[in-house]
Amino acid sequence: MIISVASGKGGTGKTTVSTNLAASLDRPLKLLDCDVEEPNAHLFIKPEHLVSKIESTFVPVIDEQRCTGCRKCADLCQFNALAVIGDKVLVFPELCHSCEGCRLICPEQAVEEGHRELGTIETGVWKHVSFSYGRLRVGEAMSPPLINRVQSLIEPDDLVIIDAPPGTSCPAINAMKVSDFVLLVTEPTPFGLHDLVLTVEAVRQLSIPCGLVINRADIGNDELYHYARREGLPILLEIPFQRTIAEIYSRGGLLVEQSPEWRTRFCQLFASILQAAAEAEVSQ
Repeated sequence: MIISVASGKGGTGKTTVSTNLAASLDRPLKLLDCDVEEPNAHLFIKPEHLVSKIESTFVPVIDEQRCTGCRKCADLCQFNALAVIGDKVLVFPELCHSCEGCRLICPEQAVEEGHRELGTIETGVWKHVSFSYGRLRVGEAMSPPLINRVQSLIEPDDLVIIDAPPGTSCPAINAMKVSDFVLLVTEPTPFGLHDLVLTVEAVRQLSIPCGLVINRADIGNDELYHYARREGLPILLEIPFQRTIAEIYSRGGLLVEQSPEWRTRFCQLFASILQAAAEAEVSQ
């Protein structure tokens, strides 16, 4: 099973939920931090024996001796990564989406394989958790290719928890689309509700069942709860706004490691996820 922990906005407690959920379960699992632009799960799940691997992707290199300037590659490219000036083909690597269509269409076989570095993937182990996270190269504009590389570590029988990027843009959709269940972390504030509505709409477009975790549950107002009832969104866990919880988080600690009560509650959260996913499958 693949569970994505997502949120409409940053700072709602997504990483707190994903790391504590992973730590609470006494079974082998994979935790993937796919928020590659600013990964931080490793600050709480402190993996050992980290192995770093540089990831790169295809970009075209033009063999000027073979190229006749026929423009077929540039006409095919929908992202304007190729342009023909006179009889010379210019390549803009930052715009390339690595589809390799230019290689396939070139009649002179003048397009050769080059590479653009995406970033790195760090992999390690913490207790029962196999942990991996991506770190996007500074200056790299597109994070989905690196997110896909992190997700390529998933095996068919794995239990996987994905810490997804916030929001509803391409990185978040790429992280969530492989999931069996999306756990949406939100807060009972006007901003939290606004961004939750957008995320719920995106998840429903993907036809993935979802449920809510409400962080800082005793602040704000009741509008979030009214929305959840109207939309039939199950509230699977509420985390109160408490100084002790904030102190544990600020020290890089795990709530389930310091509180047996919270370990039990996160185990119950996992059971609730399984039940909600099963009910959604039956209803379909």
